[in-house]
Amino acid sequence: MRIAVFSDTHGLTAPMVDAVSRCRPDAIVHLGDHDRDTGVLLKQFPEIPLYNVAGNCDFAALAPNVMTVSFGPVKAFLTHGHLYHVDYGRVDSLVYAAQEAGCQLALFGHTHCPFHEDVGGVKVVNPGTAGKGRTLTWALLTVFDNGGIAVEMKELEHGLR
Repeated sequence: MRIAVFSDTHGLTAPMVDAVSRCRPDAIVHLGDHDRDTGVLLKQFPEIPLYNVAGNCDFAALAPNVMTVSFGPVKAFLTHGHLYHVDYGRVDSLVYAAQEAGCQLALFGHTHCPFHEDVGGVKVVNPGTAGKGRTLTWALLTVFDNGGIAVEMKELEHGLR
């Protein structure tokens, strides 16, 4: 199963739409800032399941702050990250929340910095920013039938603004 993960699009949707068009994932995750950007994905790719959470810039959002979802044999904890203080460079409270929820994968954004690491038995992934920054990035995850998770960090094309 292949999952395209985006965060912090901040209204810039064209590069994200292009990436989804090219990779045709089995699922899409948007981790907030701006959750309304997911409407573009829903319209363009109604056949692909989409999971999204609200970020710190999403006022009056309809999306939840936290969500758990299963991708095959892997349970994932989705959040923007600001509620877990990830902006201080630590992921311990995020990892703890994912562990408490029985998740093997924690996806977050907020910092605009791509990151992936195994911490306390949880694969922690931040796709970086897909909308605001010098380098726009996203993550392509592959979840295998045995529960293994591969992470590829990818760059988006700036010319699609």
